[in-house]
Amino acid sequence: MIRAGYRLVTDLPEPMRPWRDRPVAWGNVSPTTGTYRVDADGVYLYHPGGGAEGYDHPVGQAQFGLGCLASYRTETDQARRALFLTRASAQADRLIGRRLEARGAWWFPYAFDFAHAVHSGVDYTAPWYSGMAQGEVLSLFVQLAQIDGMSTADRDRYLEAADRAFASLEALDDGYPWAVNVDEAGHLWIQEYPGATPGTGDYTYNGMIFAMFGVWDYHAATGSQAAAALYDACATTIAAHLPRLRNVRWHSFYCGTHRVPAPTYHQHHINLLRQIHWQTGSPDFADAADRLVDDYPSPAVSGTVALEAGAHTLYRFDTAASGAWTAAGGDLELERKTVTFSRDTSAPASMRRRIQGRGIYYRISDGPYAGWWVGESWSAAYLRGVHLPTVYRPGRRVTFPGGGVPVAAYRIANDGTETSAKTVSFPEPSNAPADQRAIVNGRPMYRIAAGGLTGYWVAASAVTADSQPAVG
Repeated sequence: MIRAGYRLVTDLPEPMRPWRDRPVAWGNVSPTTGTYRVDADGVYLYHPGGGAEGYDHPVGQAQFGLGCLASYRTETDQARRALFLTRASAQADRLIGRRLEARGAWWFPYAFDFAHAVHSGVDYTAPWYSGMAQGEVLSLFVQLAQIDGMSTADRDRYLEAADRAFASLEALDDGYPWAVNVDEAGHLWIQEYPGATPGTGDYTYNGMIFAMFGVWDYHAATGSQAAAALYDACATTIAAHLPRLRNVRWHSFYCGTHRVPAPTYHQHHINLLRQIHWQTGSPDFADAADRLVDDYPSPAVSGTVALEAGAHTLYRFDTAASGAWTAAGGDLELERKTVTFSRDTSAPASMRRRIQGRGIYYRISDGPYAGWWVGESWSAAYLRGVHLPTVYRPGRRVTFPGGGVPVAAYRIANDGTETSAKTVSFPEPSNAPADQRAIVNGRPMYRIAAGGLTGYWVAASAVTADSQPAVG
């Protein structure tokens, strides 16, 4: 199998570690109705269609447990804190109790039949197994073993479970169950949906990356070189397949087999690639996350749009009532008109998103043009403020052009107010570290982190940023 030499960074700050970004809210710690509910033992069960019968769902149980641990770490109320930990332990204990022991490893079965509504071939009769589940359960065992105050017996029990779960990710597709295979190009895959025959599967991107987080957790806790090598192989695969994951100027693809655009998973892909960047310290994954942000930025952005004096074309598109994209409407243009402002003005916007087949637009939410869209175009029409930041760790290197080309740099408050500006130029290309990229007053920009421009933002179009993998 191919390994490029990605190295694991294990001294991450707490907020950057796996699963810290998905806490369970207190109001969701004891769900008793709906599709997912806890039983009398606090075990998270899947109730298809909201029916009475509940089934074991390893990914749901692992994610619920990990979310409870994320909340446990930040909760200050001791009673609530204790329940979060109790819930997390209940999921782990259920998974251990229902495990299958095979091939020197522990496997965690799904207890219900499943057929994917969109992806042909993803069709299972219970029990069935998933590499995504194996990796996420691994994270749950490792993180429970790291909790302060855990008894020695429980710590040892969860570490043994972690060892056995990790062993399942070392088993290839030459036996059953299996969740890992090496494709014809030599790339290793952890399959969220293993195929019916060895070497086949859905090649699902998010499922593999979530499983990688378990490998990172296991290496960070144990120093396992086998885990480091496995993570390296997985990161190498994801890096090689980034062009296939990406769907330029639209939602990224869910998997390599069916290549169906995935509106509900695009933001997951952005967040997951950022975390691989942190876990490897490699700028190629940060660059990939930035490309996905530009392709289809999170539309959950609102604020005030600045409009220069002059003519502006406004549009109505076929969208949901909220302005969200729908497959049926496809953002078809319904109407347009031109308006002219005699002076600079502004309008409130409830959404910033890419319109299918077009650029980035703002949905005006109030006033005489409510419901109309205006295209983003700095400096004619832009959303004030700093939005959609990507934090780099370590910082990326940006290069200013040589030849005396002027580059504008700005200090900008979070509300978009420009507090300082300067123009710099260099006879030869000059490098500086950047600790963040964001959409700043309607433009992708990098924030400089050292030197005379510390704290200043420069337009991404004015500089270049490193994007080569940090390997070897």
